[in-house]
Amino acid sequence: MSDVNFSSLRSTSRFTRQFNLTCPIALAPMAGAAGGALAAACAQAGALGLVGGGYGDLDWVQKEYNKAFESCEPALHPRLGIGFITWRLQQEASALDWVLDQAFQPAAVMFSFGDSRAFATKVRAANIALICQVQRLDQLPMAIEAGATVIVAQGGEAGGHGMNSQMARGTFTLVPEVADWLAKHSPETQLLAAGGIADSRGLAAAQLLGADGAVIGSRLWVTKECLALTSAKAQSVTAHGDQTARSSVFDVLRGLDWPHPYDFRALRNEIHRQWEHQVAELKHYPDNAQQDYAEGLAQEDYTRAHVTVGEATGLIHDMPSAVDCIRQIATESERRLKGFG
Repeated sequence: MSDVNFSSLRSTSRFTRQFNLTCPIALAPMAGAAGGALAAACAQAGALGLVGGGYGDLDWVQKEYNKAFESCEPALHPRLGIGFITWRLQQEASALDWVLDQAFQPAAVMFSFGDSRAFATKVRAANIALICQVQRLDQLPMAIEAGATVIVAQGGEAGGHGMNSQMARGTFTLVPEVADWLAKHSPETQLLAAGGIADSRGLAAAQLLGADGAVIGSRLWVTKECLALTSAKAQSVTAHGDQTARSSVFDVLRGLDWPHPYDFRALRNEIHRQWEHQVAELKHYPDNAQQDYAEGLAQEDYTRAHVTVGEATGLIHDMPSAVDCIRQIATESERRLKGFG
């Protein structure tokens, strides 16, 4: 597969130059969904492909990380990396240790949701670029202290995990404020926008707001290479942004003990409505609800099982290959930015 022709932006983006990309896009390292095939397809399209290391399941990480590198020619290996959930590493870090010990080292390691300083030392010692995701300004000093090469500013519109509704910021205001902070305190640090970016308008807007590029999740979740069930992805194609909700309901139903202040955005379905105003009760007596959820998942019944997409779901109308998806976003974004002179 050939790279996207995105040379005019490549010459102006620190992010594309660092990782030898042809478009300023990174795959969100979505746990259990961003596997090796999706990461490799993103690298082939000229983007940074981040395997979703998520909760650090060693067997899964080994399988999908190896698949990413085996699916790409060696010249594209500098476009492959991996992401982990930081608070989970505090409980089990064997997958991170395994990755750092491989002959094919990642171009970047991304940490999200927690204090990354304890693990950043290992990444920097291996001469690997560190990407740290934040949701608020007060998290920035900690990420800079960790030695982040790239900051990801994630707005509350994002699908999956993020800051809860009481504390989340909108991408449109968070990104320029982070850009201003970095310009003053750490101008060499790059910035990517995340949350609600699913088409060329979002990518162009992110750059106009001061970002070097964007992390894209939901749009790449609804692609052929994503490991999510096809039936789940099909739900996103027909949904719109009003139909998503952010809460801890699906974390409880899946038995995931996420710490405050993070929770989860997905389509707001029947089982979510049943429990969204009784979360405390659900946490105390989860067994029956968890069984109901598990049966729904096994039957691919999305009145009971979750669909992990953000507010950008209303911008998703098909299920293309990741290469075609990135090509369309990149080329149309270039055209839009040229229109601004």
